[in-house]
Amino acid sequence: MADELSELRENAEHGRENPSLVPVSVTMAILAVCVAIVSLMGHRSHTEELMMQNRATDQWAYYQAKNIRLHNYQMSIDLLSMIEFKDKEQAAKVRDKYQSEVERYTKEQAEIEDKAKEDENESASAQHRADRYDLGEVFLEIALVISSLALLSGKRVFWLLGLASGLTGLGVAASVFLLR
Repeated sequence: MADELSELRENAEHGRENPSLVPVSVTMAILAVCVAIVSLMGHRSHTEELMMQNRATDQWAYYQAKNIRLHNYQMSIDLLSMIEFKDKEQAAKVRDKYQSEVERYTKEQAEIEDKAKEDENESASAQHRADRYDLGEVFLEIALVISSLALLSGKRVFWLLGLASGLTGLGVAASVFLLR
């Protein structure tokens, strides 16, 4: 932290000596803020991606639990059909009860599957957003480095290249709002 402060002081002193470097210093400060914002948004998108993937995984586990129960009831119905009972009316009631459970679990499974697929799609969307933020952050970081070359060399071309890279990074990061 102390090194960064002394470096900022040095840059400010160079700016006083050479007023043409002031726009470069201001540009670098703005780029640094943009990097921080885009980086934060990227981290949040990655977190959202993981949360949605965990939800999808939980839904698939729930689906599997329902599937096991469904197969148990189907197996019970099959076994009931192979056994001769003294009280056929009671056996029919049990078979009907199991059959209604099979229908209920089949319906619930379809709902759970839809929810799991929805969560997977939301996770994929969050991943696409995070990727855009990450790419935008890369361009902004490059812009900072190139702009710092303008301070070191005093050549305006590096500042212009840094501006171009920074605008590209902001454009890529802002393109997240076009995704859906």
